[in-house]
Amino acid sequence: MPRTSSISSTDSVARGGAVHPAGGPACVFPVELERTGQNPGVAATVSSKLLSLLGTFDSRHRRQTLSGIARRSGLPVSTTHRLLAELAEWGAVRRLDSGEYVIGRRIWRLGLLAAGEVDLSRVAEPFLHDIHAATRAVVHLAVREGTEVLYLDRVSGHASVPIVSTTGSRLPLHATGVGKVLLAHAPAEVQDEVLTHGLTRLTAFTVTEPGRMRAQLHRIRRDGYAQTFEEMTLGACSVGVPVEVHGHVVAALGIVVPDLRNVRARLVAALQVAARGIARMLEPGFHPPEAGLG
Repeated sequence: MPRTSSISSTDSVARGGAVHPAGGPACVFPVELERTGQNPGVAATVSSKLLSLLGTFDSRHRRQTLSGIARRSGLPVSTTHRLLAELAEWGAVRRLDSGEYVIGRRIWRLGLLAAGEVDLSRVAEPFLHDIHAATRAVVHLAVREGTEVLYLDRVSGHASVPIVSTTGSRLPLHATGVGKVLLAHAPAEVQDEVLTHGLTRLTAFTVTEPGRMRAQLHRIRRDGYAQTFEEMTLGACSVGVPVEVHGHVVAALGIVVPDLRNVRARLVAALQVAARGIARMLEPGFHPPEAGLG
């Protein structure tokens, strides 16, 4: 039986403002008004302070120090430290060994409750299983998150290739099949950012030359699929295709195999059939993405 990494959330909100982690104690966010240290004339709730801390994270500030978060939120360092500890205990942020903070998995899972991505994952799931049944390969569903590829779902059996992606993980756009597809259809400013600053070498085969990558992106748009050859991990090759709804690329489907020779055309065809099926299911309730979103 294939192993499925699916999106789910076991979080529930209890009455009285207590948010209960799955299998853990409640973390209560009180609603009394407090005075901020920097703006004594402005009242702020504890919840607004917590949100201001989370709001300091964006595509350019994925990893932040305590002092950086305090500075960007306008809160005292002592208050920031205390509230970050509460957020970390709940799983909203995570403290790295370096001392920096990153957004935690629970925030990511809550974000997936947004209608569009829940619908996408639910609609795509049977297609992922069909592809896996036909190819016995690892199958991915992914979307772009800023300058990274975010994996929404994965179906795999006893994989014979090294796989670094997991559901909820983020990887560079330029080194994976699904990532290249999403990069090829990303706004020009995203492409420029990746080609200027994001072509990190991960293996000896990773494409790190901007001109060569730009030529690949052109071919991906022309041919309708992307491919990689051990560019993310040695021993793993991949192909990816876009899921396009009313002219908008909303996701990418991909397959990871040890070798693409003699199977690329068959894998691309299987992915494209599935992508068209997913697109048809999404069309009735599709709303174009808002301009300016990462």
